[in-house]
Amino acid sequence: MTAAPFGPLEFQLVLLRRMADHQPGLVEDARHELSASIAEMREANRRWQAMVRAPRGRGSLRRYRSVLGEPESSVHRRIGDLECDALFWPVPLWPELRFEVMVAPGGAVWNEWLVRAPRASGPELRTIDDLHPWSCTVDEVARAFPPARPMEGSAPTRWALAIIDPGTGAPYVAEFTWGLFQRLLPGTPQP
Repeated sequence: MTAAPFGPLEFQLVLLRRMADHQPGLVEDARHELSASIAEMREANRRWQAMVRAPRGRGSLRRYRSVLGEPESSVHRRIGDLECDALFWPVPLWPELRFEVMVAPGGAVWNEWLVRAPRASGPELRTIDDLHPWSCTVDEVARAFPPARPMEGSAPTRWALAIIDPGTGAPYVAEFTWGLFQRLLPGTPQP
């Protein structure tokens, strides 16, 4: 008996599974849009975790290629002294976003998350009131609220930024899952 294929639909369910912790309503709507059951979302996540943890499994980049196909585009980047390639795949659930995988020379995956698609316009972020779940990415929030300070996320697919509301000076923590904004929490004043 052959296992059911694992493709872009199942990958989107994996992204949603982790986002359900913070935005269950949005995840429920998205799951219905994908015509997937809760059981299918759980099974997709179980299979993904098995692929990630398999002792002789594919490397991260090979796993993404096998699940998502060839990237839609790629670009070579230099970040300080480090060079890498950024590979981009479309994500039908979020047509204005792309799933970006940053790969070091030799094929090691450095980062994997959702980013704004080229030529897609993101939201105007002027105050914290402009931050709405699933509306913006880590990079967009970091640019809109300098000097945003990266913080460790609560899980491998989560990121956080310490930001300051430019209107009030109040500190906040913007939380992201797979690079997509999830929620805003009160922060602690910085020394």
